[in-house]
Amino acid sequence: MTDRSGTIERNTSETQIKLNFSVDGDGNSKLETGVPFLTHMLTLFAKHGQFSLTVEAHGDTEVDDHHTTEDIAICLGQAIRQALGDKAGINRYGYAIVPMDEALSEVVIDLSDRPAFVFHGTLPAQKVGTFDTELVTEFLDKLSIEARMNLHVNVRYGENAHHVIESIFKALGRALDAATLKNSRIQGVLSTKGTLG
Repeated sequence: MTDRSGTIERNTSETQIKLNFSVDGDGNSKLETGVPFLTHMLTLFAKHGQFSLTVEAHGDTEVDDHHTTEDIAICLGQAIRQALGDKAGINRYGYAIVPMDEALSEVVIDLSDRPAFVFHGTLPAQKVGTFDTELVTEFLDKLSIEARMNLHVNVRYGENAHHVIESIFKALGRALDAATLKNSRIQGVLSTKGTLG
């Protein structure tokens, strides 16, 4: 099997990031993000998608977590796109609905080469610890743009913001795993046009 992995480095005046992502991984991650709640969510994403993920990030977290969270999403999206190459032979679509205690979230993905992000639902609190929950949609939006995917997230319900966000990231991992699986019945890319985009 061809190695389906991507490595991205991004260096700006706000962040310095090195990220490696492997589609056909083992669910293990080694993460130094500087944003503890994001580290927790990315750990869940990798484990439930059975990806391998390494992140070494240094950012201006003394300002807030915005730049680091956004730039990790940019790097992860680019690494996913790099890892998948021409996307020949993959399912292209992925879907998962995952509970976390009282919360339930649905994630639907199309690796279409046409980025679009849609979010329906409510995050019940503005912060989880020191993490601004508005950064969740910021992360997902940048991820969809850089991975060039349709990403639809529906929070069905949930009262605890931590639980809601956890259910999103677990579902994200499972949906991306389903979309990236190789399917021997698919010749080339799954498109009547013969190309994606």
